[in-house]
Amino acid sequence: MQRLPRLALLLFCAAYVLPGLFGRDPWKGADQAAFGYMINIAQGKTSWLAPTVAGLPVDTAVLPHWLGALFIALLSPVMDAALAARLAFAGLLTLTLVMTWYTTFQLARTEAAQPLPFAFGGEAKSIDYARALADGALLALIASLGLLQLGHETTPELVQLCAASVLLWGLSAAASRRRRAQYAVLLSLPMLAASGAPAMAIGMGMVGTWLHLMRHGGNSPRDFWRWVAAGTLLSALTAALLQTWAVRWHFQLDFTQLKQLLRLFLWFLWPAWALALWTLWRWRRHLRQPHLALPLGIVLVSMASCIAMGGSDRALMLALPAMAVLAAFALPTLQRSTSAAIDWFSVFFFTICAGTMWVIYIAVQTGVPAKPAANVARLAPDFKAVFSPFELGVAILGTVAWLWLVRWRTGRHRQAMWKSLVLPASGVALCWLLVMTLLLPPLDHARSYRSLVQRVAKAVPADACIAAPGVPRAQVVALEHLGGYRVDAVTPAGDTRCRYLVQVEPRQASNAPGRGWRLLTRERRNTSEEEITAVYRRSDASR
Repeated sequence: MQRLPRLALLLFCAAYVLPGLFGRDPWKGADQAAFGYMINIAQGKTSWLAPTVAGLPVDTAVLPHWLGALFIALLSPVMDAALAARLAFAGLLTLTLVMTWYTTFQLARTEAAQPLPFAFGGEAKSIDYARALADGALLALIASLGLLQLGHETTPELVQLCAASVLLWGLSAAASRRRRAQYAVLLSLPMLAASGAPAMAIGMGMVGTWLHLMRHGGNSPRDFWRWVAAGTLLSALTAALLQTWAVRWHFQLDFTQLKQLLRLFLWFLWPAWALALWTLWRWRRHLRQPHLALPLGIVLVSMASCIAMGGSDRALMLALPAMAVLAAFALPTLQRSTSAAIDWFSVFFFTICAGTMWVIYIAVQTGVPAKPAANVARLAPDFKAVFSPFELGVAILGTVAWLWLVRWRTGRHRQAMWKSLVLPASGVALCWLLVMTLLLPPLDHARSYRSLVQRVAKAVPADACIAAPGVPRAQVVALEHLGGYRVDAVTPAGDTRCRYLVQVEPRQASNAPGRGWRLLTRERRNTSEEEITAVYRRSDASR
């Protein structure tokens, strides 16, 4: 049984984890908002137990913010604070990949997961078979489209993802690594609750308890279910102590939301969901065995949470490691024609995507072709092209590696189970690498608040006090940490002592905050044609 060379596997992981780690600001939305709380904690501007930004309390769990703040406090003297925070979460993503590999390795070694022996011998060794399937699971996780952006953010959901993968390993390793599995369960479930997903921790804990109680854990110790139940109880106590319980029921039984959920499942879980369905069909007589029941239970809990929250992609992300494990068990049963179809689809799709990125890069640098250059200018106004020989060299190396992989995969080589997922995984890694090298400058300009803050700074002097009631948290964080302003985001405009006011308005008309305020400027947000950031100054008479 041929295994994926370790060096190649490490290069796959490096090409997936490292791009996007360097050379960019926190991006709009949850990434920027979470960073604001982390750096305020690290700099001592707010409490560890009740962190705030511009007076706004944190609306998610505090554990992920503690982690980012700790890395900022330790590393920011020698590196940028945003990079220090991202290093912590890059470690969590790496640990998720490792736990997915070892989970599949443990489950594939169980007796029920082993292939039938040949009549005259010659079948693969158990450990070689398990390693080949584990390689396939890791490639399936890297190939998942839903993990691409969310897996590279500094948000609480990445801590939840890591905790779910550790839990899955603990449930699968109860027989061979009993003591470590106990620690993993007792740690991961409270960690999941402390990072903002207590209901999912309770659900996954109940599934694990029931499966091991019913002896679906194969050769797992008979009392292991007690440890899972104890971890579930600890997660409930942790959620109560940190006050992470929240009602997030947004599901409505209507055709529009059902269609949106189906669309989300189809693209977010691709291509793992297709292989997972094939696994459930081909192994349908063995659904009670641990190599199917354990990951399937985790997937169902995550999907139920996603549906209950009205189609939350961040809840669905927790299903990806378990879905990758299920996808790996489809590989021994794939027909050659199916494998070839996956290969050719991957070749055409990712080659076209990579070619498009190269065309956009050339247009940004030279202005030709004119239409892609105009589109970039519209999405990232005031952007000036920057040439980086290092990033260009990395992109060229990645493209050459992709062409070599295509040639190698379409050649005649010894068949290996994981080969069907090499091109999907490497294609996703290539596209992410090209985006984070060739297109990072215009993308960072469009997704960061830096250019907007620089335009606001033309009207507002440094160190001024800005009132920003109703402004999104991410923009408040940008005003504080990119502009250096003192921001009050909780006091209404009529009661604030600040001399300047920032508010978000529709493009068509100005919503004047009342008498005593004079409009200074209205700035369009990058990538947004409708939302305008308006800056007002208190008149002298009003003051």
